[in-house]
Amino acid sequence: MGRIRTIILFIHAPYVTLLPPGNRDFGALGRFAGIRVIKEPGIGIPYAFPSRFRLHTLCPIISSFMRKYIMPGRPIGAVTFDLWDCLFADDTDEPKRAAAGEAPKPIARRTLLHDALHAVAPIERSIVDLAYDTADAAYRKVWHDLHVTLSVRERLEIILEGLKRTLPDAVFEELVRLHEDMELVYSPDPAPGALEALKALHGKYKIAIVSDTIFSPGKNLRKLLAKEGMLPYFDHFAFSDEAGRSKPHPDIFKSVADAFGIGLADIVHIGDRPHNDIGGPHAIGARGVLLTVVKKRDLDGHVPDAICDNYADLPAILASLEA
Repeated sequence: MGRIRTIILFIHAPYVTLLPPGNRDFGALGRFAGIRVIKEPGIGIPYAFPSRFRLHTLCPIISSFMRKYIMPGRPIGAVTFDLWDCLFADDTDEPKRAAAGEAPKPIARRTLLHDALHAVAPIERSIVDLAYDTADAAYRKVWHDLHVTLSVRERLEIILEGLKRTLPDAVFEELVRLHEDMELVYSPDPAPGALEALKALHGKYKIAIVSDTIFSPGKNLRKLLAKEGMLPYFDHFAFSDEAGRSKPHPDIFKSVADAFGIGLADIVHIGDRPHNDIGGPHAIGARGVLLTVVKKRDLDGHVPDAICDNYADLPAILASLEA
């Protein structure tokens, strides 16, 4: 292995990509020194190492070291929270539904659509289920690849168009409402310690929600927050059905920065999904805290600025990021 000639550090996020060979600033350096120069997006961390280094293994370790020992703490302009599996434990409403004799939500939604259609003109349940499954797959594709979450109304319109069927306006509107309100009738449980943490952080930081919406729209998620006493502790809401983008797209984080009049780098986002809640903030120069209170997920190469497995520790974790 050749000797390391140069290490260039512009410290920022833990994502690494090769600089283009013709890069004016670093490409010539790489060719001259016989090394590979790796640069991260945004402000970036260019590293220069011998070309035979196993960089995909080393860079997350190096980034973690940089953040812990070299990068200075900086003030937090806003703290943003994901909602699902962060403030609320997703699908903890299912045991409540079962106890009340209700079907699981995926089945209940398909039943609602089938009953509405069948009341107008007969249709086999298997056809409705297939159409619904196809629409769900399309939703996930658009969500993950284009970072857009279709509304319930849009999803049902797509299904009806595919089936070459229509519903009376009043019936369709009621169908949309029943879909959107399902998690208000039987609500998921709040995450342990979430309310207490919000109370502790309130007044010290500007607090916002940055969350994707699946079936429950932002207007109903506000009701869910109000039901559990959390709503008053938030200063802003960026729900994907209202913001027009879902995580990890930069625009949903930018909407928070614009609302508070702060820079993107001043945001600390708290969430449970490394790809969206750590990768998303890091890509725009913000920081990300991985929350494992409800679920522990594989990091998939992402390096969080901190990990919180107990909400009681969150105030101290945020304070450490400013130190």
